[in-house]
Amino acid sequence: MTHKSPELLLPAGSLDKMRAAYDFGADAVYAGQPRYSLRARNNEFRVEQIQQGIQEAHARGKKFFLTSNLLPHNDKVRTYLRDIEPIIAMRPDALIMADPGLIMMVREKWPEVAIHLSVQANTTNFMAVKFWQKMGVQRIILSRELSLDEIAKIRQECPDMEIEVFVHGALCIAYSGRCLLSGYFNRRDSNQGACTNACRWNYATQEAAVDPNTGEAMAVRMEGDFHFNQAQEDENSAFAACGDGARHPKADHIYLLEEKERPGQLMPIMEDEHGTYIMNSKDLRAVEHVQRLVEIGVDSLKIEGRTKSAYYVSRTAQVYRRAIDDAVAGRPFNPELITELEGLSNRGYTAGFLERRPANDYQNYETGSSIARRSQFVAEVKTLLDNGWAEVETKNRFAVGDLIEVIHPSGNRTLRLTEMHNLDNQPVTEALGSPLRVRIPLGAPAEGALLARIFE
Repeated sequence: MTHKSPELLLPAGSLDKMRAAYDFGADAVYAGQPRYSLRARNNEFRVEQIQQGIQEAHARGKKFFLTSNLLPHNDKVRTYLRDIEPIIAMRPDALIMADPGLIMMVREKWPEVAIHLSVQANTTNFMAVKFWQKMGVQRIILSRELSLDEIAKIRQECPDMEIEVFVHGALCIAYSGRCLLSGYFNRRDSNQGACTNACRWNYATQEAAVDPNTGEAMAVRMEGDFHFNQAQEDENSAFAACGDGARHPKADHIYLLEEKERPGQLMPIMEDEHGTYIMNSKDLRAVEHVQRLVEIGVDSLKIEGRTKSAYYVSRTAQVYRRAIDDAVAGRPFNPELITELEGLSNRGYTAGFLERRPANDYQNYETGSSIARRSQFVAEVKTLLDNGWAEVETKNRFAVGDLIEVIHPSGNRTLRLTEMHNLDNQPVTEALGSPLRVRIPLGAPAEGALLARIFE
């Protein structure tokens, strides 16, 4: 049985990242205006860049989707049609939207414009899909909180509706981005594109008691150091002691969180589990499930990460392109693809809700930072020189003797770095990081290549 090839959809935080996505196998990208998408920060796509992006995409036979997926307050509703009109004239391939009011406004004024329902709308069942289909929505980006079987059921019940599924990138600890933490701690609303990633911060947990007069939480200072593993064992023992169906003795206990960079500022939270980075989800990786998603008939596989690097965009595009092509051709899954994704900095990987696993498999309790475990992005080729040499712009430290992976749309290869020169053509032994340019022998193909140092 042959299966259709799903679209591979990559994030575009800039024009250069858009080009990298296309070079390494993406069929489409998504980008958004800062004012009306959930990436207000680190987003270069003003009107001029959007026009250039759409023109370049269509010249290459690719698609360009515009994210317009915030949940707006009245002020932004008032200006929306005015600001989106010149973008509509540029003919993006679809608008990615979440707010029913904005969707209604676009449908009334431009009924011919394709609308994709954002993951922000948290569509989790086939009746919701049918509702939006009646509203004229062309594609549903399904909630990340669905299993593979649930996705298959939606496909079965809605055979003529386009569906899109996230397969890689950061996961939210709230329903697909509806996170209150950023607004609570920082007055920065994630639904207005200003998320501060408060779920990744380092928190110390303090016990609290309720003041009987005011009802407010009062700090009760913990004695000694806190150890997560021991606390988890204590909690498991307490659950076992309660018996089946019994409530945990501390299920309704109040704790105060103290963020590492804000000593003395105690924030109350209801929590039934001790831990550091208690809200920090691992990153989604579903490359091993691409074959099942292809068999289900998912129309588009989406990667998260508009604020990530060109290296991230290139690597994920290349890996998921190969996974899709293998699945469509009936080839078995190649486990090397998992190894290649370990070359990206990550918080640990999980298949998320695609598989049903214990809660601690979703969370990273050890660190809120992304860690490179196999390799690290170190340079980008800027200029090809004579005799197989290239001038590169460094991103992280690397040195003569390192094993380097050359990542290129035509295929990857590894080499041992034997020489390095500065711009005065003098020999040097190491490049100390960004921003710096050095010259190294690479051979061909190397134009536009990205370089990663492989850990040995």
